[in-house]
Amino acid sequence: MIERYTHPEMGNIWSEKAKYQTWLDVEIAACEANCKLGKVPIDAMETIRARANFNPERILEIEAEVRHDVIAFLTNLNEYVGDSGRYIHVGMTSSDILDTGLALQLKSSVSLLKKELLHLEDAIRALARKHKNTVMIGRSHAIHGEPITFGFKLAGWLAETIRNKDRLINLEKDISVGQISGAMGTYANTNPEIEKVTCELLGLEADTASTQVISRDRHANYVQTLALIGSSLDRFSTEIRNLQRTDVLELEENFAKGQKGSSAMPHKRNPIKSERVSGLSRVLRSYVVAALENVALWHERDISHSSNERLMLPDTSITLHFMITEMTEIINGLGVYPNNMLNNLNIYGGVVFSQRVLLALVENGMSREDSYRLVQKHAHTAWNQPQGDFKRNLEDDPEVMKNLSFDQLSSCFDTEVHQANLQVIWDRLGI
Repeated sequence: MIERYTHPEMGNIWSEKAKYQTWLDVEIAACEANCKLGKVPIDAMETIRARANFNPERILEIEAEVRHDVIAFLTNLNEYVGDSGRYIHVGMTSSDILDTGLALQLKSSVSLLKKELLHLEDAIRALARKHKNTVMIGRSHAIHGEPITFGFKLAGWLAETIRNKDRLINLEKDISVGQISGAMGTYANTNPEIEKVTCELLGLEADTASTQVISRDRHANYVQTLALIGSSLDRFSTEIRNLQRTDVLELEENFAKGQKGSSAMPHKRNPIKSERVSGLSRVLRSYVVAALENVALWHERDISHSSNERLMLPDTSITLHFMITEMTEIINGLGVYPNNMLNNLNIYGGVVFSQRVLLALVENGMSREDSYRLVQKHAHTAWNQPQGDFKRNLEDDPEVMKNLSFDQLSSCFDTEVHQANLQVIWDRLGI
């Protein structure tokens, strides 16, 4: 992961030192469990607590010889502990500390992601409340549809962010599992109670039925969930990018003093943060296939998952964390232009109010087919004409005015009806 994208807290969770620390935490907790069950003398446990440590450089030095990271770690650990080290890793296999330690890293990552997602939720909620009644045009197929409010658009983002928060809560439970079950996961050389106590000490649940590894469906769920949240952020950023287009300009990313948008064109103000979020979301989604491929390991264990997880799990965690913080900054600094929203809404004399005119004509006795034909004709006449004016076209048509009064026609161009039933959404979201 590029250094500038690495948040210090999230980066620390995935550092080599942090990884070794989780391994040490697992080994000490397992010793504590064995001590509780009378398998480790109290004086040896006191020595382990006092002396247990590691040196990352020394571990790498040993690993260069033994070609096994866990053995290198344990060798270095025993260099600190001395004779009491014979009680460390008893009845365990490498995956017990690898997967349980990884669970601690994943749990910490989810906790940090939840924290940042709460900041994003607060930012969206505040902006939605501010623009609850800021009228703008809604679009389908990228074409003007009917009036909405910017607050309504943000309400959809808020609801999705809340769902993503719930997804992280569920994910934290799913991923917070450990194992101390030994080779093949059968507890042949350890007591299942050791696993139970160890996991309790670490704030984890014992896996329901591990093999020699924790099944990778949990890790695939982790990557898929992060990619899904990233796709939500991509949706928000894509909308901002579209609404910042010069010919639309209803929204705009904050453009800092002294910032420059182009080496060649001094006028440029580009949505670079939103583009960055969209680009990084593609990285998250690209990892989903690898995570799903990892589920089908051979028999009770192979390590085909291990190599890609060393890249994938830190990358997805750090990338999504950065994306959330970036999106929060975008929302907090977003320029909103209500006048441009109104200008775009009323272009061509309010053609977007065609359905209201259609319904009014039908209510006053005209057939739906005739009403549709009449309204469509005047809308298309106004459409994309420099002086196109849908409302004026209607007022100049005797057939229309025979069925509608001027007041009835004017009321069709009122945006209040498009806001009248939105309170149910505000109430659901507490906006």
